[in-house]
Amino acid sequence: MPELTKLFQIEHPHECRIRERLNRFVVLIEVGEQEYRAHITNTGRLSEFMIAGQRAFCFRTYHQGTTEFRLFAIEEHGLGALIDTWLQMTAFEVALDHGRIPWLSNCRMVKRNAQLGASRIDYLLACGGEALYLEVKSAVLRAGTYALYPDCPSERGRRHIQELMRIARAGVQAKLVFMAALPNVTAFKPNRAADLELSEALKVARLSGVDLKALGLFYHPDDAWVYLYDPELPVSLGT
Repeated sequence: MPELTKLFQIEHPHECRIRERLNRFVVLIEVGEQEYRAHITNTGRLSEFMIAGQRAFCFRTYHQGTTEFRLFAIEEHGLGALIDTWLQMTAFEVALDHGRIPWLSNCRMVKRNAQLGASRIDYLLACGGEALYLEVKSAVLRAGTYALYPDCPSERGRRHIQELMRIARAGVQAKLVFMAALPNVTAFKPNRAADLELSEALKVARLSGVDLKALGLFYHPDDAWVYLYDPELPVSLGT
C-alpha cells in the first residue's frame, strides 16, 4: 500500500451513536446522554451504516437551522468511513493542490460545477493547456475489500456518464473519479445489483475514452485527520 498522506484535520470532532435516519438529510444521533438531530450530506441509502448503536463521528454546527450537528464519518474496521460528500470533495481538492494525485500532476483547477451539456460536472481543470472535465462520485458501500458505487439506482450518475462519453468521443479529456472513502479497500467496482444500466455504461465509457479512477481515503478517529492511502486504486468493471 502506498504511504499514508495527511490531507486535513477535522476541528473539534465528537464521538456519537446512530439512533435512526429520519430522512435523506437528517439523522438522529446520541452524543453522551443527549439526543440531537444531525445533518448528513450523503443522500445515498447508507443502510449498512445507519444502524442503531453504530459508533460514528460528528461536529457541531453553529448556524441557525434544524440540526445541531453534522454527521461526517462512521466507524469501520476501527477507523472511519468518510461518508460526508463535501469532505470527500475537500479531500480531492487538497490532494490535487498538494500534488498528491500522480495522474493529475500537471493539472490545476479552473472551475467548480462546470456546465457540460444539460448537466453540471464537478470540476473543469486545465492540464498542460488542455481542458479536462472531471466528475467525482462517492463510493462508500463495501463488498469485501471492494468499494462500490452506487448503493441505489442513480439517474443522475447515468446522465453524468453520458455527458462525459459525449465529450470524450469528441476528443476532450474526461475523467470519472470514485472516492473510495473506506479503510482497507484494495479496488473499486460498480455495484451491478443496484444499477445494472450504470454498470454497463461504465464499460462503454471506458471504451469511449473516459478515464476511470479511484482514490482511497479514510478518517482516523485517533488524530481526527483525513488520510489518502491510495491515489490510484484499481478500477475493476468485471465481465
